[in-house]
Amino acid sequence: MSNVLIKTEDEIALMREAGRLLASVFKVLDDFVKAGVSTMEINDFVEDYIVNELKSRPASKGQYDYQYVLNSSINEVVCHGVPSVRKKLRERDIVNLDITLEKDGYIADSSKMYMLGDVLPIAKKLVDVTYNAMWKGIETVKPGATIGDIGHAIQSYAEKHDFSVVRDYCGHGIGQEMHEDPQILHFGKPNTGMTLQQGMIFTIEPMINQGSYKTKQKKDGWTVITKDRKLSAQWEHTILVTSSGFEVLTLRDEEKQE
Repeated sequence: MSNVLIKTEDEIALMREAGRLLASVFKVLDDFVKAGVSTMEINDFVEDYIVNELKSRPASKGQYDYQYVLNSSINEVVCHGVPSVRKKLRERDIVNLDITLEKDGYIADSSKMYMLGDVLPIAKKLVDVTYNAMWKGIETVKPGATIGDIGHAIQSYAEKHDFSVVRDYCGHGIGQEMHEDPQILHFGKPNTGMTLQQGMIFTIEPMINQGSYKTKQKKDGWTVITKDRKLSAQWEHTILVTSSGFEVLTLRDEEKQE
C-alpha cells in the first residue's frame, strides 16, 4: 500500500467534481457522434467543450507527448486509437471514446461505447457484455475486497459469454496524476492481489475482445488492435472506495436512471 495514495475528503470532493464534469462531456457527445463525422472533429469538439464551457483541462493532451484530447477506438481497435481527419465514422461501426478531464488539479477518466446505426448482432452483444462486465467488477468494490476479486468478476462474466479479456492493458489509480498505483487487472482470481481500502480511487476499464485476447500495436506507436482483427469493446469509469462499498465518480445521467 506504500505507493497507493489514499484520498482525503477534500481531495475526494475535487475528484467528484472532475468526474461530474467529465460525465457531462459524454452527454453533449451523444448528439454529436454519428456517421460521417471524423474522429478529429470529435476530438476538436471535445477540446472546445472542456476548455471553453467547463473551464477545465483535457488531461490527455500532452501526456506522454500525445497530441490529442481523446482516444477514438473503432471496431478492431482495442485502445489508444488516434483521432484523424481522414477517419470518418460509418454506419455499423462501434467506437470507444476515452476522455480525461482535469479540474483544480485532479483528474477523472472515463470511456463510452457508441454504436452507429444497425450494428451487427455480435457487435451489440460485445458492447453490452463489456458494459455489464465492467459493472460486475465495480460491484465487487468495497473495503477488504481485493483487486483479484474485480478481475475475476469481469473475466468470468466475459468468458461466460464466449468473449476474452485483454491482458496487456489495465485500470489504474488516479488523482493528481493520470496514472497512479494500483494497477487494476481485468482478469484474476478471487482473494488475490492488493486489498482495497476506503479512500482509494482508480479506474475500471475492461477491454473485451470478440476473439482472442491477444493484441498488437500499430506502427504509429499508439493504436492497439486485436491480433485476429476481430471486434473489441471497452467501457470505463473512475471509482471511489467508500466506507461501505463504492461510488462511481463519472456516472452519467442515463446510468442514474437504471
